[in-house]
Amino acid sequence: MSSPAADLVFQVDNVQGMVDALSAVRWKRHQDAVLELSEHGVVLIVEETGCLQAKVYLQKELFIKYEYNAEVRPRFGVSLGLLVDCLNTFSVPGHPTVVEITYPGPDMELLLKSVDSADSCIYAEIRTRIPETVSWDYNFEPAGTKPHSFTVKSAALKEAIDDLEWPGSSIQIILKPVPPSVTFRGEGHGDLQIDFLYYANTDLLTAFHCDQQVSYRYKYKFLRATTSNIPSSVIKDNRGSKLSIGRGGMLKVQHLVSVARPSPSHIDSAGYQQPCRIAYIEFFVKPEEDDATNG
Repeated sequence: MSSPAADLVFQVDNVQGMVDALSAVRWKRHQDAVLELSEHGVVLIVEETGCLQAKVYLQKELFIKYEYNAEVRPRFGVSLGLLVDCLNTFSVPGHPTVVEITYPGPDMELLLKSVDSADSCIYAEIRTRIPETVSWDYNFEPAGTKPHSFTVKSAALKEAIDDLEWPGSSIQIILKPVPPSVTFRGEGHGDLQIDFLYYANTDLLTAFHCDQQVSYRYKYKFLRATTSNIPSSVIKDNRGSKLSIGRGGMLKVQHLVSVARPSPSHIDSAGYQQPCRIAYIEFFVKPEEDDATNG
């Protein structure tokens, strides 16, 4: 009697791209993650203290094979660090490897194996667990009729947040419609302020939408987590990151990470990689309750 089909079998041809995407939400050494599988792709979720949540969206188009057979969408927990380290063992610079990932194994494991070499095969099993809690729905909603958002070069965003570092401190983010600007203000042994003026810095601040002044404060450690592991490929490609402030001051930070295998087939005539080969990274950061002021 044949064994039942796995809930999901998929193959990735750019392991380093997947490692980059998952590492973008790894802000500490020991971190638990939840994987949610569906007919549309894989979502990885990590959270901390109910104040910070990050998601990595890996759409099925990212994979060269994606066979989904589950009747009910599987959801399980894994160690993020173990998953990233395990994938890294398959990543050899200059030698692209195709990795097949299967769930579940005989004991509900996540199974990984290399499939493109006739000479050798790397095989790994990662123990999974039943998630203790249901991931909280941050339910991001726009504030007012128009979203308060801006897009800034990822390298500039990371540099600004790194420069504002002060242990245990808070960072105030201020958006002003006139003149169109974004201000990051930190407090330590004095105040440090970094301004992005839309019309003066269009090479850094590439988009801006704000119809009334908004101001919220966020814990530095949570804000830094949104940029601390931006992949070098994002900086090299000069990509932008989008930040949006929703109702109640909820901050959403979005990054785009390429998981395309370097190949002309994934690049259009204008030199842009096709959208289906991009992993979407989202962070949600709650504002400080004692100073969630607007205006």
